[in-house]
Amino acid sequence: MSAPGIPHIPVLLEEVVAALNPRGGDLIVDATLGAGGYTRRLLDEGATVHAFDRDPDAIAAVQNNPGKWPELASNPPRLVLHARRFSEMVEGLGDVGVDKVDGVVMDIGVSSMQLDQAGRGFAFGSDGPLDMRMSQDGMSAADFVNEADEAQIADVLYLYGEERQSRRLARAIVAARPLETTGDLARVVRKALGYNPAYKGSNAPKDPAIRTFQAIRIHVNGELDELDAALEASETLLQGGGRLAVVTFHSLEDRKVKRFLRDASSAGQSTSRHLPQTATAPAPFEKVSKGVRPGEAELEVNPRSRSATLRSAVRTNTPPREPYGTPGRRKVA
Repeated sequence: MSAPGIPHIPVLLEEVVAALNPRGGDLIVDATLGAGGYTRRLLDEGATVHAFDRDPDAIAAVQNNPGKWPELASNPPRLVLHARRFSEMVEGLGDVGVDKVDGVVMDIGVSSMQLDQAGRGFAFGSDGPLDMRMSQDGMSAADFVNEADEAQIADVLYLYGEERQSRRLARAIVAARPLETTGDLARVVRKALGYNPAYKGSNAPKDPAIRTFQAIRIHVNGELDELDAALEASETLLQGGGRLAVVTFHSLEDRKVKRFLRDASSAGQSTSRHLPQTATAPAPFEKVSKGVRPGEAELEVNPRSRSATLRSAVRTNTPPREPYGTPGRRKVA
């Protein structure tokens, strides 16, 4: 991600590269291509990259710039594009005969390219259609706020935006229908919650529209279910010694990644301090890192990186666990 008006800068790039430790000939999945910052660096390190993105604009931007991406035409190609969701990594790689990889990197959430295009409807800083669809198809944000019942809207705001006044805000949204633009929605949120955007300074409260836009975007795109499936896919795809690196931008995402790696690195062990530690099944991941945050130098160049957290781990030789939904395996809340 990057600040408006400057080139897109991949967040925590050096830290991600260190976690992946790419070597010439490695096969690495960039599960969230976006503007291609991680992919470009991994290619420069000698890796072959399979890049996924459900946003057709991200795929087209690479395809339409062969001068920047000569690896598309190398023999064999060192860059392979997959215009599909990252939850479908196993199927997408299987279609081209790949079943194991040396690394997976994910940069979760909305990209700077999407935020900076008013027509995509992800940001409230500039007025645009109330869209927010990463894949540019299916239910839009406008469809949701104008057609969902009040209780469902309140649930989404509470669960995905951690909005304490979700019921009050849902009532205001329903009363203001129809809402057609990002500006329409932002004004309703600010009025309902008593926020004045003219407030400035370090002590000014955060704009509550941030929470609302996050919540609706996550719901419209099914982001947390996608993350569950992508983490599971990484466990299936990574071979022994393979590296996983995940960058998140808010607590809901980071909590899922943290708990997934905790569970995956202690499979079959008691996690209660009142019970003896017993290993009944080898763990599929090891060397789980603590959360890594951007340093001051990066924050100066890229203020949007402020909320980013990187977590990484190394795959063991243990076979992947059963998929979510099977007995003894549940999704991480």
